[in-house]
Amino acid sequence: MPGISEDDIRRVREASDLVAIAGERVQLRQRGRDFWGCCPFHNEKSPSFKIDPTTQLWHCFGCGEGGDVFSFVMKIDDLGFVDAVRELARRAGIQISEAPGERISRGKKARLKEVCEATAEFYHTQLMRGRGDQVDAARSYLSSRKLGGDVPKRWNLGYAPGRESLIYRLRSLGFTPQEMIDANVALPSKRDGRLRDRFYDRIMFPIRDAEGDTIAFGGRVVGKGEPKYLNSQETPVFHKSEVLFGLDMAKATMAATGVAIVVEGYTDVIVLHEAGVKNAVATLGTALTLRHIRALSRHAKNRIVYLFDGDEAGQRAADRAARFVDESMLPEAGRSRVELYAVTLPDDLDPADFVQQRGADALQELLEHAVPLLRYAIDRTLSRHDLSDFADRSRALPECLSLLAAIKQSVLAQEYAGYIADRLQMDTQTVVERLAATPAPRSMQDREEEPATPMPQQQTAVQLSPRERERLRIEREFLSLCAREPQLGMGYAAVLAQTQWRRSAHADIAAALLAYLSENAQASAGDVVRGVEELRPGSASTLTFASTYDDFEPAEVAQFLAEELAIRDMEDSVVALNVQLKDPSSMSQEDYDLTYAAVVSMQKDLTALRREHKPLGAIN
Repeated sequence: MPGISEDDIRRVREASDLVAIAGERVQLRQRGRDFWGCCPFHNEKSPSFKIDPTTQLWHCFGCGEGGDVFSFVMKIDDLGFVDAVRELARRAGIQISEAPGERISRGKKARLKEVCEATAEFYHTQLMRGRGDQVDAARSYLSSRKLGGDVPKRWNLGYAPGRESLIYRLRSLGFTPQEMIDANVALPSKRDGRLRDRFYDRIMFPIRDAEGDTIAFGGRVVGKGEPKYLNSQETPVFHKSEVLFGLDMAKATMAATGVAIVVEGYTDVIVLHEAGVKNAVATLGTALTLRHIRALSRHAKNRIVYLFDGDEAGQRAADRAARFVDESMLPEAGRSRVELYAVTLPDDLDPADFVQQRGADALQELLEHAVPLLRYAIDRTLSRHDLSDFADRSRALPECLSLLAAIKQSVLAQEYAGYIADRLQMDTQTVVERLAATPAPRSMQDREEEPATPMPQQQTAVQLSPRERERLRIEREFLSLCAREPQLGMGYAAVLAQTQWRRSAHADIAAALLAYLSENAQASAGDVVRGVEELRPGSASTLTFASTYDDFEPAEVAQFLAEELAIRDMEDSVVALNVQLKDPSSMSQEDYDLTYAAVVSMQKDLTALRREHKPLGAIN
């Protein structure tokens, strides 16, 4: 082979594991001796791409392509053979020797990287030496964000003046119009086809791949204008779903610490690095994808932490991230496991503002309290529901289980099923059975193509346990009795106000009943029902509920029902506190001790209440 010796080629081939290299681009599953996945070279949903780890050969039974590690890298990265050898040698840390002066074809991708590198140098020169009001405004903006001084030099920040100045520069360096268009730094005018600069009057952030080669750009408008941020479009060397801003700068610290931090913006990454948090990267105007996770896991072996902004956009990104959990993130994956964690910044701050206002130490403390991504997603799902309402609690269950559907056969999914059961105060076996019946997503591709925001849930029949149905009957009995016996109802005003009503409608009726009785203490039962109906439309059916205790005195029934509600509320409170005690890491030692003492005290009170509570009759 001209330029590279056969001995060097052999050494590179022997040092390159095809399974590991292909596994960064393809989700592989081992079947017997071989590894299988969906072919990266044509669209398919059923795996037909096979790697034999013994022979280090690959073959796709769908499109017929195949070969060794060199052919895989050549095809997936659009490289010539020599460039593929160079890339694999760099990856393996092998120094290869090439004949001096030998001209070797570098391939289209290498040429586009040269265009991007020359563009970055031009933009940087304009920022550092340019004159005029607009470039002055660009420098002032960077200084206001504490990105002045030596920061632009370290990050090769730039300024795009537009007016075809970049095109003139690139032409002088020998680049063709088509190469500029393919690198997406220039565009043909729709009006006359004349070539023009893609970026105009913007602060430029060079986007580099993991090896440090410039492959794209992000531009922030100076002053007012839309869009505020403009990224390069997809090119042969730039794919947003795979590239992370700052990875070339962060990978060494990731390797040293075992931890990667993912944020959402260019300036967030730069500010964090300048503050000493040097293992941060950012997505590029796109949601987190499985390919991002794979890229990070090459460098951060212990943990990937998603640092989400507190605003709604940040939370939507958090919801989407949870859908990319798969088998590689489970305990069963062993040493290759990728652990995903998440944390939300408080007070709607973004990472740059947080660090500048509160310091890097405060951020590190937050990161230390990050929670596993699945736990984070489940808690966020539960937070959107009123868990004191039995019906809303039942609606929360299928949403939570959908987060586990892709891994429902795993030990981790079974553990989280127990966690969900605790939070929803449901029987664990029931939740496990519901999880088993939850359909798994068809493929990772389907999950990546889902919209970033949750689809509206269809209303489904609410499934309540016998105990929950009994509790709701007791609530209706008590509310109806207080309406039929207004004087008795006033005597139990504290119960109406303090009960943890398990249907939101019952809580609203209790509040309306209290409000009406406080102003109309002498009203008749009919007036009470009509008055509360005016305050809370739809309450009449509950307040005229047919009692099952007509054979007993109203006062005796009221005492019995009030005690039943108090006992059941206390039982639920004890269960909820015990759930907290199962996760001592989520609270300080002082809070844990206080919670434990509260449970002990409530258990004593509960025992006393049960002992004093006299049965009145069975509830049908």
